[in-house]
Amino acid sequence: MPKLLTVLLNYRTPEMTIRAAEAALLALEGMAAELVIVDNASGDGSFERLQDAARDWPGVRVIQSGWNGGFGAGNNVGIRAGLSDGTKPDYVYLLNSDAFPARDAVRLLLEHLESHPEAGFAGSYIHGEAGDPHITAFRFPSVWSELEGAARFGPISRALKGKAVPLPMPEATQRVDWLAGASLMMRQSVLDEIGLFDETFFLYFEETDLCLRAARAGYETHYVRTSEVAHIGSVSTGMKRWSRIPAYWLDSRWHYFSKNHGRGAAVLATGMHGLGGLLWRLRMLLQGKPPADPPHFLRDMILHDLKALARPLPPRRAPDVSREEARVE
Repeated sequence: MPKLLTVLLNYRTPEMTIRAAEAALLALEGMAAELVIVDNASGDGSFERLQDAARDWPGVRVIQSGWNGGFGAGNNVGIRAGLSDGTKPDYVYLLNSDAFPARDAVRLLLEHLESHPEAGFAGSYIHGEAGDPHITAFRFPSVWSELEGAARFGPISRALKGKAVPLPMPEATQRVDWLAGASLMMRQSVLDEIGLFDETFFLYFEETDLCLRAARAGYETHYVRTSEVAHIGSVSTGMKRWSRIPAYWLDSRWHYFSKNHGRGAAVLATGMHGLGGLLWRLRMLLQGKPPADPPHFLRDMILHDLKALARPLPPRRAPDVSREEARVE
């Protein structure tokens, strides 16, 4: 029976994380699986609250990240922790703290990867608590997708329909470029080959980068329609309440393009986004369209990327830099 490690990352949402852990434990019944909860240096009593809850869950570990390095870094702590006997699992399953898998959701991902050796990663169909589908399957971003997404203009979208990042909602299991990390299972051997999350990303684009590295190494990412997970979304990040685009989103976007396609492509992507954004703002002015971005978004992005372009290139490093072992208490 394959061994599975589930990693559940918490940042200042202990009660929600407890709900997610309870759902995960039900979904893991009958499997050779362990659950590790990582508190990402919440500093609000989350760690102690989770420790207290875990007393009722035999075998569940609660560990501290020691620092808040973001989504990828926090999940890396849990992945590096491995199984309780010190060995590595065959698969790693990432579950968001505001995501609740159906009883068969995790098993279906595992069975899919077991029967599809070409797939390195597999993710679930995500829906809201009321059943509304969430778009979580995507194409890799490109220069053309930046124009299409920013312009929000029918003729441009039709001309570039094969470049748009969000995929039409899949009706069946299929290969995709990348998946959101709310419910994502990964083959440990693939992680051993390509490395863990790039911890330069604090939040956003880290799953995109990881799936791109897997694709370049010859591994597919599959969307498994039958694996269903309820998801609230943006509980830790507050994305739905942004009044200004945060610097870490801009940092992540620039890092993704410049790392994977070079600085020239990153500049071109920003230019195309700016062009599309200006077109949208012209339509706002002439047609009374409502704002679709946080205030000052376009200006913030362009100024950020000009400053990033002026910085010296970062030194090259291995994809997975070992850090001090997580403190287990």
